[in-house]
Amino acid sequence: MTLLEKPSQLPMAIGDALKSAFPQLHVGNHHDFPDTGDKNGILISVERNGPGVRSLAGRKAHALSVSLKAMVASGSAPFDACDLASQLMDLALDNRWGLPPDQCDLPTAIVAAPSALTGAETDYDTWTVSFIQNLYFGPVLLEDPTGEPLFARTWEVSNIDDPDQYRPLQE
Repeated sequence: MTLLEKPSQLPMAIGDALKSAFPQLHVGNHHDFPDTGDKNGILISVERNGPGVRSLAGRKAHALSVSLKAMVASGSAPFDACDLASQLMDLALDNRWGLPPDQCDLPTAIVAAPSALTGAETDYDTWTVSFIQNLYFGPVLLEDPTGEPLFARTWEVSNIDDPDQYRPLQE
């Protein structure tokens, strides 16, 4: 497994997993879908990247909101896009996309819905599966080579990320 260094590794890993799972479909990001016409495919987007709760090891967290847009060609059977979205939900449910488990949580808040066209119309040929996935970057904090447990109270230190402000546990 590859060590995570930047958020862009998540959509790339998702793309690789989707290409393996759905070899008959066009899979890619917004650069890969510039007028592909009526082609079946899955568009991968990162909608938001916000702070998350640090990992138990102290790594900084990024909560990425990911969307997978499942598109089927017009003229397909009714609700084919809904079926594809269901398959995407099942795939995402317990998937870390080949990324290290200590740096990538399982997806949460998975939901699928048909896409909206302009106005109040609904496009049933395009469904979007959305979820949040936490990634953890940076070094593990407070690796103490002496093995002495250290602690700090957030209200007593000016910078919780500064190991010099931590002190030994009292017995």
